[in-house]
Amino acid sequence: QVQLVESGGGLVQPGGSLRLSCAASGFTLDYYHIGWFRQAPGKEREGVSCISNSDGSTYYADSVKGRFTISRDNAKNTVYLAMNSLKPEDTAVYYCARRVLMAKGVGVPAQYDYWGQGTQVTVSS
Repeated sequence: QVQLVESGGGLVQPGGSLRLSCAASGFTLDYYHIGWFRQAPGKEREGVSCISNSDGSTYYADSVKGRFTISRDNAKNTVYLAMNSLKPEDTAVYYCARRVLMAKGVGVPAQYDYWGQGTQVTVSS
């Protein structure tokens, strides 16, 4: 049974940092690209970052480039999203997902087949 479970969200002040984790089970992590998306109330789900399975290439949305870092630990079957210099506009529910299509860039939700339940990130003073 394929499962993705996010953790690490919370409340943080502007300028602060958080590290999200995505624990995968039921499949071999290093065979797939893994992406992070976020969705704020009243907005569409937005691609944030993605890491490839083969050469470890990473992709970021322009809005987070230079502030967020995606990484993976295949031995632990876990993907991480380190978020620094957080802004109020980063507030959203963050989801990790498995991509079935081997492509460049973060892509769109339709390219991903399994999703976690999400973890809330709130950036506020």
